[in-house]
Amino acid sequence: MVDANRTLGSRRLAALLPDPAGMRPAYRHLAHAISGLILDGRIALHVRLPAERDLAVALATSRTTVTAVYDLLRESGFAHSRQGAGTWTALPEGHAPSGVRRLLAAEDTAIDLARAAPGLPGQELTDTVARIAPRLAEHAHTPGYHPYGLPELRAAIAERFTRRGLATVPEQILVTSGAQHALTLVLGLLSGPGDRVLTENPSYPNALEAMRRARLRTLSVPVTEAGWDVGIVESAFREAVPQLGHLIPDFHNPTGCLMPEDERGRVLRAAQRSGCWLVVDETLAELALDVPAPPPLASHAAPGGAAQLITVGSMSKTHWAGLRIGWLRAPARLVTELAGQRVATDMGGSVLDQLVALDLLDRTGELLPTRLDRLRAQRAALAAALNEHLPAWSWSLPPGGLSLWVDLGEPVASALAERALDNGVRIESGSCFATDPGVFEQRLRIPYTAPSDTLREAVRRMAVTLADGLAPSSGVARPHWVA
Repeated sequence: MVDANRTLGSRRLAALLPDPAGMRPAYRHLAHAISGLILDGRIALHVRLPAERDLAVALATSRTTVTAVYDLLRESGFAHSRQGAGTWTALPEGHAPSGVRRLLAAEDTAIDLARAAPGLPGQELTDTVARIAPRLAEHAHTPGYHPYGLPELRAAIAERFTRRGLATVPEQILVTSGAQHALTLVLGLLSGPGDRVLTENPSYPNALEAMRRARLRTLSVPVTEAGWDVGIVESAFREAVPQLGHLIPDFHNPTGCLMPEDERGRVLRAAQRSGCWLVVDETLAELALDVPAPPPLASHAAPGGAAQLITVGSMSKTHWAGLRIGWLRAPARLVTELAGQRVATDMGGSVLDQLVALDLLDRTGELLPTRLDRLRAQRAALAAALNEHLPAWSWSLPPGGLSLWVDLGEPVASALAERALDNGVRIESGSCFATDPGVFEQRLRIPYTAPSDTLREAVRRMAVTLADGLAPSSGVARPHWVA
């Protein structure tokens, strides 16, 4: 999203627009392109557009054309001008920005491959709600505010960490409204505008967006199908000395890579030497399909070396995102500070949801194997469908997680995503996962969280879309609504 200093430079805007040469009338095409960028969230609201003269130079067109572009944007409600202050982006009445539009779009009939989040069987949820009814009645006589989370849920999460090899007490746990909430709290407390944050490229789009909104400067390290180059990670910690680091070492989203055991200690030591806080996202750690589930990365820290380590997790990928239950594990002192920050905007999570989460966590040993078997079958169905309908595409089968990171062989991901929606498939291009604009245009993340028949139909529809012909995308795709 373009919002740096609330001003959009002429060269930056020109890079996002089509070449006006040969378009008739050029001003209408350019105005349509800018309004589309605003609707998609690639240009933020209330951002000042470049001066007419500067944009005309950047586009190699006349100032008269740019004046007509701005006039049309104002007439259609996508811009407004203030005397002496320039022209600013806006939304016409009746339109919603991309994130809201994508939420609303979830109700249509398109096959949704934009969100890698499994559903929860209805009977399972019904049985769980029935079981927790007595517990809920006990809580009904209390105020119901728990900024740290329900004590019994904090204890269950702490025990979960301990069973996985990282001794933990409830005082080290903060229950949050999902892992994204946990990350946002951490960014708000431990960083400020202009601070450096080390992150992976590609990475989880909503985490990247949280960093952008916090006005942090991202320092990216590559993750390929071969995994992490730990030497680069060590060098980045040593030379850039970031305020924070953010890593997804367990079935990385979107590549599916699993960080090897020997590399985990090296990464932790590098972060410790730099003095930065390290945030480790473990939301996919238990979704091990072909290998044993990895122990927490924090368990690889040397004695006394985990003081600045925060581990984030949630129920969204292993159980159901609709619960909005996540957590973080951190030093008890930091948990107290984060809970204090949380109260300013969120007095605490739903008691009902936390009781449901507690029951599901208690039965993880019973429920998770069935879910993993289903994911293996769906992963196999997706791979078979891709081999049948799109044999030119390539990927590495991930040992766990929820999606394939597919190489299309040409930079058409954004164009394909746009056209596929016309054929009833919602998917986002690989550039949504990039820290830099325009990268990963040859990639798609395709989750295997839908039923096998649905996945086969989605691949068939994408093959039909591709057969109709696509030109390589010249635009810069930004995240819409990705989970």
